[in-house]
Amino acid sequence: MSSSIPRVVIVGAGIVGCSLADELTARGWTDVTVLDKGPLPLTGGSTSHAPGLVFATNSSRSMSRFAAYTASKFKKLGCFLDVGGLEVATTPERVDELHRRHGFASSWGLTSEVVDAERCLELYPLLDGSRVLAGLFTPDDGLAKAVEASRVQAERATALGARFIGGMEVTSIDQSNGRVTAVRAGEHTFEADIVVCCAGFWGPELGDLLGMQIPLQPLAHQYAHTTALDLPSRRAGTEATLPILRHQDERLYYREHGDHLGIGSYHHRPMPVDSRDLGSSENVTAENMPSSMPFTENDFADAWQRSTELIPALGDAKIQHAFNGIFSFTPDGAPIVGESREVQGLWVSEAIWVTHSAGVAKSLAEQMITGHSEIDMHECDLYRFEKTDLVPSNVARTSAQNFVEVYDIIHPLQPKVEPRPLRVSPFYGRQQELGAMFLDGAGWERPHWYESNSVLLEQLPEQWQSPKREPWSAQFWSPVSAVEAWRTREAVAMYDMTPLRRLEVGGPGALALLQKLTTNQLDKKVGSVTYALMLDATGGIRSDVTVARVAADRFQVGVNGPLDEDWMLRHAGSDVYVRDITGATACIGLWGPLAREVLAPLTSADISHTGLKYFNGRAIAVGGVDVLALRLSYVGELGWELYTDADTALRLWDTLWEAGQAHGVVAAGRSAFNSLRLEKGYRSWGTDMTTEHDPYQAGLGFAVRKTKGDFIGASALQDGGNGPVLTCLTLDDPSHVVMGKEPVVHDGTVVGYVTSAAYGYTIGKTVAYAWLPAGLQPGDHVAVQYFRDLLPATVMAEPLVDPDMNKIRC
Repeated sequence: MSSSIPRVVIVGAGIVGCSLADELTARGWTDVTVLDKGPLPLTGGSTSHAPGLVFATNSSRSMSRFAAYTASKFKKLGCFLDVGGLEVATTPERVDELHRRHGFASSWGLTSEVVDAERCLELYPLLDGSRVLAGLFTPDDGLAKAVEASRVQAERATALGARFIGGMEVTSIDQSNGRVTAVRAGEHTFEADIVVCCAGFWGPELGDLLGMQIPLQPLAHQYAHTTALDLPSRRAGTEATLPILRHQDERLYYREHGDHLGIGSYHHRPMPVDSRDLGSSENVTAENMPSSMPFTENDFADAWQRSTELIPALGDAKIQHAFNGIFSFTPDGAPIVGESREVQGLWVSEAIWVTHSAGVAKSLAEQMITGHSEIDMHECDLYRFEKTDLVPSNVARTSAQNFVEVYDIIHPLQPKVEPRPLRVSPFYGRQQELGAMFLDGAGWERPHWYESNSVLLEQLPEQWQSPKREPWSAQFWSPVSAVEAWRTREAVAMYDMTPLRRLEVGGPGALALLQKLTTNQLDKKVGSVTYALMLDATGGIRSDVTVARVAADRFQVGVNGPLDEDWMLRHAGSDVYVRDITGATACIGLWGPLAREVLAPLTSADISHTGLKYFNGRAIAVGGVDVLALRLSYVGELGWELYTDADTALRLWDTLWEAGQAHGVVAAGRSAFNSLRLEKGYRSWGTDMTTEHDPYQAGLGFAVRKTKGDFIGASALQDGGNGPVLTCLTLDDPSHVVMGKEPVVHDGTVVGYVTSAAYGYTIGKTVAYAWLPAGLQPGDHVAVQYFRDLLPATVMAEPLVDPDMNKIRC
């Protein structure tokens, strides 16, 4: 860098680029240049026509916090219409969904209220009250004036030293020795230490300049302005008085533009767009911009009919002006944010709507300056995607599906529609024969239960039977899961663990790298297995990993996904290789009190408790198949993770299956697995803990060995603290079930939220983990808000099953 203040070039002067420039300059990074190929301030991108809806309630805590910050900031800047938001329900299913969304809001600290039809009509007098059953009112939501917010933030940044230049189409991004050096726009060169791509749906084109894939799909979204209406609540001279209205049952939303209504529609087929086919960014006006395409009337006909039914005043109105506006969609619906691993100083901030713009910009500025965001960013990370997600045809299909589902009621277990099947383990054929119910995870087909086990329901002891579920929690669930949990606890079960990502880390510097990246002591004998955490510089949990030392300079590391591989690759030197071996291998979890009876006759190796101790591993042969046997258990029972090459995996399955018949073996799925792991108190990274939590808060202090030497995050760790802690609960009524993300109430106040939850078949109650105040003690009573109901629960000491670990260590 040329000085202590880096030279930053931001490509894109829409709401994201302007927000980022403002956040950076406010923190002292004042050498900022913002370029756009369009004119300023109306650049012609998505910001130029965005309706500006800011609804903060989201199933994602991070996305809700981004939106809340955006609303708060724009209010202070005078670029926000503080009208509130109203989501209406016209079906009983949507009423339930509004109660669930009210739960999300409460969990994340947002203000919301489920209101009846009469109150909906008071808030929005244009409604046909006979069609509305209920509504969710969110008073802090409203309308961001996107172009104005861009202009005001640009002025603030300019006053601190930034400069904004329009008419600059980027033609190349220079680099040297693996880092960016300049941005070229025609004959103009802008030297840079950092370049940030905030180009919206043009982002993939910039990515192509460096061979960097930015997986987003531009899609057209219809927006129409009506002719003038008689709006009884409108105040003269105001742009909007009524709340933003969302009619998600018909995939529609409404906002005022003076005495006109704007109608936004997802009530049409996906209309993908190639950004290279859009018009010029020169001579942009409000009526002529490349992000605004001709209106396709036929696609809007049914949306108009549905609108007139909900808002009868539209019956006398017409469409005065309409267009198909371009927005960015991604394979999972979340933004794309992060720094390139290959080109240092090249950052991406894409697929971000006005709703989350300032919030994401703040977090990105924090990451750029300090290396850490206050809000967890893993859901937005550039490197979160699997390779299969990045296949262009898959990007197009999954992004289009996200458009279709943007207002749908999505169950937390709901699988993708397509492309499926995509990734299957070597056992897929056997699983189909056993009637596996597959859901997808990271592109893998993953059995959640096996219908073949339904014949055992008649043998299931009464104490293991699960209560009848209400319709929501009964989706993607089966009572067969109880059979599979029972057999795991009392006999033996086979779990397909193939989809769990594993890396081979090797070379002369492998141990030093893993020692630097993890919290636990890994300098142990060959054959040792260690559970450890990976932290960021502030002590927040980036991931948890299981590290098996298979040779002096070679380790097999069980990780949570692509982000862990990315983190290791960023820190690996030339004396280390990091290789994903997941697809080339397979794994069976053989667990249960009879697991040794199944495995011992199949191998000449000593797999007794003293011969292969807990958290140790060894290469053995099983039925003629070479296997790496790791004595681990994520379900809290005796057993092994058995790894082999993909080409010999089916023989391993068949060998174990045949040998297990005499011992009552069953194939078991993820539903039982999740229940059993919660009974044992085993955490799931990304769900139970993130970078916003440290090991001691998460109950994982046992995995920290400060005496081993320095590691990333060590200096930031402090034992204890006053923050919330991950706490075990059980629901008092055995018939009650919750799903996760529900608010937890203590003494009439929301004090935290549920992370993971599942019915515990061993204990006959639902188990939930929640972030709660540290002062709560085992035996204290709380309640979990599930839709309309407050379900009594009790704080419990953990783990609930086998606290002395006698089952595993035998």
